[in-house]
Formats: sequence, C-alpha cells, structure tokens
Amino acid sequence: MQHSHEVRAELREPALALRTLIPDVLRGYGEMSRAAMAPGELSSATKELLALAIAITRECDGCIVSHTRSAVRAGVTRQGIAEVAGVAIMMNGGPGTVWGPRALRCYDEAVADILKGERSS
Repeated sequence: MQHSHEVRAELREPALALRTLIPDVLRGYGEMSRAAMAPGELSSATKELLALAIAITRECDGCIVSHTRSAVRAGVTRQGIAEVAGVAIMMNGGPGTVWGPRALRCYDEAVADILKGERSS
C-alpha cells in the first residue's frame, strides 16, 4: 500500500467523478454509513475498530485509510490499532501480517497530520 496520503489522492478524482454519475447511490451509501457508525450500544470508536478489522482482512487500502483516520478522530490509540491488527491477523492469517502494519502506518500518518494542523478526513 502507498502512504495514506497517496491512497486518498489517488481515489479523490475518480470518487468525485463517480459521485456525479450515480449521486443517489452514493448519497444512500453515505446515509447508511452514518447510521451504521453512529454511537449506540457500541461507541463510534468501537465501530471504527470493527470496520478497520474487516478492512484489514479484506485487504482494502482505501478502507484501511478511511477507518484508521476515523478511529483517530474517535480517540482510538496506537495500541488500539495494533490490537485490532492482531485480531485481523488471527482471523486472516498471513495476509493480516501485511495489511495490519499498514493500518498502524496510517495511524501514525493521521496523528502527524493532526499535530501539523491538517484535516484528518
């Protein structure tokens, strides 16, 4: 995986183009995502960690970047990201040892962005 900044930059234009072509689908997806990730019995942080574990096992760069950055905004620590990577490794075996560290790198980049005053979205 590239650095999280490169993944986000790579996906930005095609995502905007797709949004113009199928706005109702992506609007509906956004509404579903907001509803699914809203705090309830489970906190937003817990839900982001669940999504991150799934992203690692699905080997989805964009998902790892998105959910790691959202986890940072929800207050998840570096240790929390590492423990989720451990669960993903347990569930996914060898590929988890490749994709889990990528989530940890995304965490470090997101925290660095926050410390530099950049947006963490």
